[in-house]
Amino acid sequence: MDEQLFTVTVFTENQVGLLNQISIVFTRRCLNIESLSVSPSSINGIHKFTITCYSNRAMMERVVKQIEKRIDVLKSFLYTDDEIVYQEVALYKVPTPRLLDDRTVEEIIRRHNARILEITREYVIIEKTGHSDETESLFDELKKYDIRQFVRSGRVAVTKSPEEYLTMYLEEQECRLNEL
Repeated sequence: MDEQLFTVTVFTENQVGLLNQISIVFTRRCLNIESLSVSPSSINGIHKFTITCYSNRAMMERVVKQIEKRIDVLKSFLYTDDEIVYQEVALYKVPTPRLLDDRTVEEIIRRHNARILEITREYVIIEKTGHSDETESLFDELKKYDIRQFVRSGRVAVTKSPEEYLTMYLEEQECRLNEL
């Protein structure tokens, strides 16, 4: 089966040890998490894990089902890139003399729609927001300017659906409870 990059979103209560429980689901299947970000969601008291992983659909559907068996997990969803809008943030630290001595660095920054966050006598911090191929492309171009540090965030994503799927799921659960 063909492997592709999937994005899994997991909505949870904010409980200690839950990240470990979720990562074990991937580890047991010998799946490597490519990126991970966790933050509060649009629903008060609910946190959202955004996890990317290369695998096939059947395997990832099993992963989502296993994650949902965790007691503190409300719901988990599986997406391909065409079903979501996503971004990452990357930071690059380049020595200031390299920036001042070679004007092509400025052109590279402009061409990649990056921005300078901080300038000191010793270094310049550059920020790039985009997809991983875009942040990697800027990294490749800045390599020759002696990058001192580089870091890229995990993916953050929202669905292309007009409503949050978790909200719809919670409304369905509420209707079921009212019917009982």
